Amino acid sequence: MKYSIKKQFAGVLGILMIGTIILCWFINNTFLEDYYIKNKQNVLMNTYSYMNAASNEDIIGTEEFDIEFQKICGRNNISYILLDAETQTLKTSTDDRDRLSRKLLNNLFDQVNYDNIRILEKGDSYEIRITLDDRTKTEYMEMWGVLDNGNLFLFLNPMESIKESVKIANRFLAYVGVLAAVLGVVVGLWVSGKIAKPIMELTKISERMIHLDFNAKYSGNSKTEIALLGHNINELSYTLEKTISELKTANNELQRDIEKKNEIDEMRKEFLSNVSHELKTPIALIQGYAEGLKEGINDDAESKDFYCDVIIDEASKMNILVKKLLTLNHLESGNDTVAMERFDIVSLIKNYIQSSEILTRQKEISVRMEDYEPIYVWADEFKTEEVFMNYFSNAINYVANEKIIDVKLIKLGNTVRISVFNTGNPIPEECLDHIWEKFYKVDKARTREYGGSGIGLSIVKAIMESMGQEYGVRNYDNGVEFWYELDMA
Repeated sequence: MKYSIKKQFAGVLGILMIGTIILCWFINNTFLEDYYIKNKQNVLMNTYSYMNAASNEDIIGTEEFDIEFQKICGRNNISYILLDAETQTLKTSTDDRDRLSRKLLNNLFDQVNYDNIRILEKGDSYEIRITLDDRTKTEYMEMWGVLDNGNLFLFLNPMESIKESVKIANRFLAYVGVLAAVLGVVVGLWVSGKIAKPIMELTKISERMIHLDFNAKYSGNSKTEIALLGHNINELSYTLEKTISELKTANNELQRDIEKKNEIDEMRKEFLSNVSHELKTPIALIQGYAEGLKEGINDDAESKDFYCDVIIDEASKMNILVKKLLTLNHLESGNDTVAMERFDIVSLIKNYIQSSEILTRQKEISVRMEDYEPIYVWADEFKTEEVFMNYFSNAINYVANEKIIDVKLIKLGNTVRISVFNTGNPIPEECLDHIWEKFYKVDKARTREYGGSGIGLSIVKAIMESMGQEYGVRNYDNGVEFWYELDMA
């Protein structure tokens, strides 16, 4: 690849290492000598402080002091001499005491060549400076002065050639730097290769995903961010596959919905045709019998009463059909208000059954209902009665065989289920999902016989959904049960 991350990573690592080495070389060249001098200066100051404190405590002549002081001087390569006020030697670390004594006295009486001296620090009773020995041409850092008890002291600390040390250090750093840079590039290539390998694997997986191939999965088991990315891509692959599957399913469902809509349109057309037929007949009868009355075809009272009864009956059928259509339209438009109130559902059902007693007796139907205690529910009382009326009317119209209608109320937690069962033929299984649809008729001939419009159960569905309650139907071997639920709490 032209812009390989492997090469970029190795290049960045190599440049970073070379830059670090150059920075170290610059710092060595610029600050190492000053740091070295400052460090030696601090060592001399600490040695002076220790000796001055010992002289103040008058322990400078003890063996313990000698042992500890020798350790300090030996560890830091310090030569020293201590003179009393009469310039007599009290302590020294070298056999060449005369030279050190003479050097100390020369400093004391200011008999030195300042061309070879660089003063670093000067206090009230001491002075630290760098001097060049005329005889050995060696640089020393020396500290001399007067202790608090009046004794004179001189410390000498030979200084190695800082510049030579810096050259050696920089040369060594250059050798190490070149080797480190080469190793860094090699290691960088190896590490970047390890990093780039799973990235290339992810690239191939993503390329296959572009072509909707979701079988490839990342198999790395490390704990790095790349492994996390790989696992996320696996999840993405799974999610995309699932989503595409759901989209295909939704597309199929949409196709079925379109087909279903077409079916409903056909049903609507059929319904309009049926309504036209239903209205055509009563309108023709009303018109015919009305014209007969007007023309006085039969003048006897019995014939007139018959004509009037026919006109009233047909007008009533038309009125019921129009009212149901208006009710359904009002419910589905969402303009209807649900008036929630608390009432006794047992009393409502008993009153309706009692009002229908004449009709059930005429058809020799046996209505069964236990003597329930009052059950109070929260619902729209008028709409609840409309639901029960539709269920009970259907039961009357379709009851057969033993001609039994069984009404039950069953408490289910905070709800009560009201069911209306009638003996007769079960509803065909293929029709169960459609009976709640508008304009749907299971037995068109039977529906036309009793004057049904095929929208009663659609009204039930709209009412129950407006109250947010459950409803349904269940087939039995000897009949059909319709049910709905209401809240008691």
